[in-house]
Amino acid sequence: MSEHLIHPAELDRLLRTSDPEDRPVVLDVRWALGRGTAANRAEYAEGHVPGAAFVDLETTLAGPPGAGGRHPMPDIAVAQEGFRRAGVMDEQPVVVYDGSTSVAASRAWWLLQYYGKPDVRVLDGGYAAWRAAGLPVETGEVEVPEGDIVLTPGGRRLLTADDIEHYLDRHQVLDARPADRFRGENETIDPVAGHIPGALSVPSSLQVGPDGRFLDEDDLEMQFTSRGVRPERRTAIYCGSGVAATHVALAMEVAGVGHYDPGVYIGSWSEWVTDPERPVATGE
Repeated sequence: MSEHLIHPAELDRLLRTSDPEDRPVVLDVRWALGRGTAANRAEYAEGHVPGAAFVDLETTLAGPPGAGGRHPMPDIAVAQEGFRRAGVMDEQPVVVYDGSTSVAASRAWWLLQYYGKPDVRVLDGGYAAWRAAGLPVETGEVEVPEGDIVLTPGGRRLLTADDIEHYLDRHQVLDARPADRFRGENETIDPVAGHIPGALSVPSSLQVGPDGRFLDEDDLEMQFTSRGVRPERRTAIYCGSGVAATHVALAMEVAGVGHYDPGVYIGSWSEWVTDPERPVATGE
């Protein structure tokens, strides 16, 4: 199992047998595009991993939408307060999960690592895998001790639009959105359809199976190389608003493809198209 993922059975064992100071802090970050915070929190309250605290992607893992995109980086003070409220400690490991595919969980994984928290793992298959394993669930809200995490930026490579132009010249850029949106078809989210010229289409949905779990390392590597990804090159990743891009970053590290720590352009397509001077391409 990758150092970045954890199976439900292993998480259950750690929660039941670990010394309290070594027990992971568990964060539930269930989220779906277009579904509001109230609905996400209600789903959490209906059932979650015992002891897990709910973390809202829209208000803790992202800043307000605007010129920086639909899910820009959060204000560091707001993010720190949100993580502390969820019980995140400097010295305790963290496990994050979402409904099944780990797209939202990957955003939490990436953000915590960017802010200097290295010991973070994603529950492979999310809450669906936990339930499928027949493990216990808890309902309602959970009160957790206040965390003491101090966020320090710089633990991962956060890229800007200018950085993307540099990567296009010298390295490689991956687009994590569905292939039809990459081609400029069926764009119903952002005001401009298409992709960044020179980017490769590597949809994040291809990295997991029907059960939401990541493919094994060999299959992941095949997925990347079949889409034109060259392992020896440095990599930048973008998507629509900086969520699915972190999922591809996690999949690359699970697969051991390319340089460690692929860069993520959090502003992504939703920021790129705010400047009419930036080029746009359609088709393959």
